[in-house]
Amino acid sequence: MASVQDRGYNKQLLVLPFDHRGSFQEKLFGIKGKPTPEETKMIASYKTVIYEGFEKAVRSGLPKDIMGILVDEQFGTEVIQRAKAAGFSVSVPAEKSGQDEFDFEYTDYQTHIEKTNPNLVKVLVRYNPEGDKEMNCRQAGRLAELSRYLEKTNRKFMFELLVPATAAQLEQCKGDKKVFDTEMRPALMVRAIRELQKSGIEADVWKLEGLDRTEDFVKVCQVAREGGRDKVGCIVLGRGESSEKVREWLQAGVNVKGVIGFAVGRTVFWEPLKALKEGKINREQASDQIASNYSSFCRMWLEARK
Repeated sequence: MASVQDRGYNKQLLVLPFDHRGSFQEKLFGIKGKPTPEETKMIASYKTVIYEGFEKAVRSGLPKDIMGILVDEQFGTEVIQRAKAAGFSVSVPAEKSGQDEFDFEYTDYQTHIEKTNPNLVKVLVRYNPEGDKEMNCRQAGRLAELSRYLEKTNRKFMFELLVPATAAQLEQCKGDKKVFDTEMRPALMVRAIRELQKSGIEADVWKLEGLDRTEDFVKVCQVAREGGRDKVGCIVLGRGESSEKVREWLQAGVNVKGVIGFAVGRTVFWEPLKALKEGKINREQASDQIASNYSSFCRMWLEARK
């Protein structure tokens, strides 16, 4: 087996993620449950609009080699093929959408990973070290199995860690999620990463919720990279927040050793797609707006990066 020193990602990574499935079909189209073939086709066409926006952003003069997409197999097979043919970094999710507990989208996940052959395999995991111990243990077992498989097949692993507040933690913060995010979540993220590493989970890239303070980014990156994991990178996710909030997070982390980029999705594409669906703009205008939104984050990042 490869050692932890072999894990990591050795360049910046500016991702446009649109692997949303359940939330995408329900919140944008009001479709509950399994979509029909026609509905699947329609949702896939909206994912194509996002991808076309991504392509336009790259053509505007941004560095193609550090830009990538994160898209799902269910609605994005055509996009995956197009992006791979164009030479972009492609990440694909392995988790079942909309679950509190991590499980695989496909029981034969290896077959699907081999078929889509992404540059990075991504998981989204809700893990609070003070949360449900049995659930944490079950999740860690599945994730360690995936980690071993990815290591064996020489594939990169992107781990999206969400640390939702427990009821007791929220009570301590008098119900204020912002207080939890600033005062409690950073230390819990450090504990979560350490616990997951001890469970045999080795990520190449940690995809992390934004942090308000630079010193918190430093602490989280240090634990992500400790024990010889010097090349492991962290990217900042957008969590559907306002453009201003996401910029604050990026500014706080942009020059921290170990922070290598971002993955900002809904903040970039949601409003243009909503306007397209409501008939206020056409497909071309929607992809133009997505390109503009994504480009502005990329340019801000590149300018702020010392």
